[in-house]
Amino acid sequence: MSFQQRLEKKEFTITAEIGPPKGTDVSEMLKNAQRLKGRVHAVNVTDNQSAVMRLSSLASCHMLVEMGIEPIFQITCRDRNRLALQSDLLSAHALGIRNVLTLTGDHTQVGDHPQAKPVFDVDSTHLLQIIQKLNEGRDLSTQFMNKKLSDGTVLKGKTQLFPGAVVCPEANPLKPQLLRFSKKVTAGAKFFQTQAVYDYEKFKEFMKKARELNTKVLAGILLLRSPGMAKYLNKNVPGITVPDVLIKEMESSSQPLKAGVKIAARQIKQMQEICDGVHIMAIGLEDKVLDILDEAGM
Repeated sequence: MSFQQRLEKKEFTITAEIGPPKGTDVSEMLKNAQRLKGRVHAVNVTDNQSAVMRLSSLASCHMLVEMGIEPIFQITCRDRNRLALQSDLLSAHALGIRNVLTLTGDHTQVGDHPQAKPVFDVDSTHLLQIIQKLNEGRDLSTQFMNKKLSDGTVLKGKTQLFPGAVVCPEANPLKPQLLRFSKKVTAGAKFFQTQAVYDYEKFKEFMKKARELNTKVLAGILLLRSPGMAKYLNKNVPGITVPDVLIKEMESSSQPLKAGVKIAARQIKQMQEICDGVHIMAIGLEDKVLDILDEAGM
C-alpha cells in the first residue's frame, strides 16, 4: 500500500527523514535508508536543509526508489525560479517519485553560503498551485495567443504528484498559522507534516481546526538528545515549546538520549488517538528511529 493510499484509507502512517551528504559519498545515507526500510511507510529527503549545500533531494529520492523505498521529495522555493521548480517536478514524476513536500525554505543567510542570492520566485502555497496545474496537464506559462492570455501550455504527459506542506501547530499566535494552513489546503495540499509537537493539549485544539478542513496531518516528533537541546529549542526556534516537565524528565535521567527515545515513543502512542500519523525527525541519529518505534510498539 502506498503512502497516499494509507492516508486515504485512514491508516496510521509513519514517516521519517534522511539528509543527503555534503559530497558524493552516499554510503551512509543509503545505510540509514536501508535501516528504515520496512519500518516506516515513506522517507522524506531534505532539500539543502537549513540552506546548507548538499547532494540534491531529487537524486537521493531516485536512489530510494531503486532500493524499493517510497520517498517524499522535499522541494524548496529558495533555490529555484518557477522554470526550475516545474522542471524538477516533471523530472521527479519521470523518475517514479510521487510524493512531494513543498517548502518555502530557510534564507541563504542562515546557511553555509550566505553570499548566495536567494530566489523565492514563488512561495510554498504558490508551489502547491503549480503542482495542481501540472497534475491537470498544464504548465505555468502565460502567453498571448490570438490576443488572449493562455492558461498555461498543455504538457505532453501530465504528472501524478501527491502534494503536501508543513504547518506549525504551536505557533504563537496561532491564528495567522491557521490562515496559511487553510490557504495551503485550498491550493491543493493533501497532507501536512508538522513542526515538532510537544504540547499535547495544544495540538488537540489544533487538530479540531484541521478536521474542519478535511486534510491529513502527521505530527512532527523531534528526538530530544539532551536537556540542553530542549532548552535551545525553546530559546531559538519559534513555534516549538518543550514543556518543563519533559526537560526535568531528561535532567533526572542518567541517559538523557534514552529518555528522549522514551518521550518520542510516548508521543507516538498519544498521537494515534488524534491525528493521521507521525513524522519522526532524528537529525543524524536515524538508527534511533528504530529504537523509538520499538519502544512505541510499532
